[in-house]
Amino acid sequence: MGNRVKHHDRPAVEYCGVVRYEEMLQRQRQLFQSMVEAKKRGERVDELILVVQHPTVLTMGRRANEGNLLADPEMLRGMGVDCVQIERGGDVTCHEPGQIVVYPLIDLEKHRLGVKQYVSILEEAVIRTLADYDITAGRVEGATGVWIEIGTPRERKICAIGVKISRYVSMHGLAFNVCNDLSGFRLINPCGFTDRGVTTLHRELEAMRSEEKPTVEEAAQKLVDHLQNLLR
Repeated sequence: MGNRVKHHDRPAVEYCGVVRYEEMLQRQRQLFQSMVEAKKRGERVDELILVVQHPTVLTMGRRANEGNLLADPEMLRGMGVDCVQIERGGDVTCHEPGQIVVYPLIDLEKHRLGVKQYVSILEEAVIRTLADYDITAGRVEGATGVWIEIGTPRERKICAIGVKISRYVSMHGLAFNVCNDLSGFRLINPCGFTDRGVTTLHRELEAMRSEEKPTVEEAAQKLVDHLQNLLR
């Protein structure tokens, strides 16, 4: 589908460009099922990290509260925005162009990882990417994802995370805001929060008066490099 890069003894990476959410979801499910079946047969599992951008879409996790969807279905249809119920954890979130979405299809058993450790690695990859741009970020207790200015009235989220794990094989992943306009987030209470904002890499760099304006592709490369190093 896209440009695939294979590293020795590390998950292959496929840069897919802009792909409709439903199309990528179907592909993820097919790859995920193939990996699960291979593990059942005791065969080697080929890992793959999919990197993609999506046209604006809202996704609802397994335990999503419909009250966090602020627009009715008719309004969404008029805007050309789909709302998709999926099997990942977490509440409602938004994907839109300018946001890096990373779907690691990983054998956690191979890396000797539990689910919490794996989610922490996803968060750490984003935290290290932000550090590359001199932005301090971290975790909020009880709230999966990556946050900025933690513990202050300006606390805001820059990356959402939601995964599904079966037989230690992962699917779904993370959504890192790079230069998206965040307009889709006005249609929801992101991840169920009503008292905290969302932000992007570019907005944070502008607030710092930094002249850096990385492209989505440049930020994605840094993020994937950190993720692969952490998965060793």
